[in-house]
Amino acid sequence: MFIGEYSHTIDQKGRIAVPVKFRQRLKAGAIVTRGLDNCLFLYPQKDWDKLAAKLSQLPISQANTRAFSRLMLAGAMDVKLDTQGRIILPDYLRKFASLQKKTVIAGLLNRLEIWDDSRWEEYKKKTEESSGEIAEALGELGV
Repeated sequence: MFIGEYSHTIDQKGRIAVPVKFRQRLKAGAIVTRGLDNCLFLYPQKDWDKLAAKLSQLPISQANTRAFSRLMLAGAMDVKLDTQGRIILPDYLRKFASLQKKTVIAGLLNRLEIWDDSRWEEYKKKTEESSGEIAEALGELGV
């Protein structure tokens, strides 16, 4: 399971180090793609395969399902860890997420999210300020 948040930097070649504790889970392959809230999602291959199977079952007659499938699938790229535990983030994904040098890698159970450091801080502050409302809404869902 992926949990926690970690600060990392992107080098001039677009490489970012994956936290050591997550590398073993990504050794068999991983997929990086456009995420929600202007971050990137990084999935282990097995979890990506499950998500892709679910996406393939969505009705293509609905505009929202087509749009979501395009967001996730068309932007996806296979990545492999190098000997130093880094992956290369393609330029188009770095632009999508407005990634500069300083980043945050956040663990979210079955995926990692890669955020620009300043965007992560803004998002986190906004979410923390509305945590009561969020908790109440999730309570209605049984969480």
